[in-house]
Amino acid sequence: MIAVVEDEKELCESLKMLLTEKGYEIVTARSCDEADKYIGNPQIDMFLLDVKLPDGSGFDICRKIRKSSEVPVIFLTSCDNEDEIVTGLDIGADDYITKPFEIREVLARIQVQLRHIEVETKGEAEAETKVEAEAETEVKTKAGIQKGQGSGRLEFRDMVLTRSTFEVSIGGRVLPKITKQEFAILELLLKNPKQVFSKEDIFEYAWDEPYMGETKTLDVHISNIRKKIKTVTSDEYIETIWGIGYRLHE
Repeated sequence: MIAVVEDEKELCESLKMLLTEKGYEIVTARSCDEADKYIGNPQIDMFLLDVKLPDGSGFDICRKIRKSSEVPVIFLTSCDNEDEIVTGLDIGADDYITKPFEIREVLARIQVQLRHIEVETKGEAEAETKVEAEAETEVKTKAGIQKGQGSGRLEFRDMVLTRSTFEVSIGGRVLPKITKQEFAILELLLKNPKQVFSKEDIFEYAWDEPYMGETKTLDVHISNIRKKIKTVTSDEYIETIWGIGYRLHE
């Protein structure tokens, strides 16, 4: 079941209708107060949250959700403001969609998050075995690398990425609040430190979904990684190759 929290009546009803047609069970709320009844409800598999609500903010709802649950949260925002997007990701959102949007984009992002739930809710041993097996065989042909292969520890200069603890550190200082996508981006770059990766390659590796030409999501995550690196060192670690993509800065 997906909870859609959106104060625009027409948009809220349209999302409910379109997602219901695709087979999803939908409940709706148009304010923070109405959304409270869904927080902590074990039947809710995901939240689609508008950022600006009449009695508060989607950020407030996300903070409440994260106190007791790791259920996926996707923000719906009419503001293509990088600081606002980064705030959402920092407080625990899994993704965001900028209005106006196409329903196929909403569906694609929902499906990615629900696939993550499917893996995480299986038995711990079974899920771990399956993920490891998939990681060893899943080939990202465009990137020319295999996801998850190799050592559980990757190093570049003073940066160390440790898969077992899901941590990235520089000079022994751990980067704060690294998200799943940020970790995957750094994993890809550290495994291939001399290679320049296109935005398409990085997006498909980190999000595990087809690239549809939208680069803002990736750009925001790269910016967020750089800000987190700045909290522990003044050194540059990610280099932008204009017109192509990104690589590690030597």
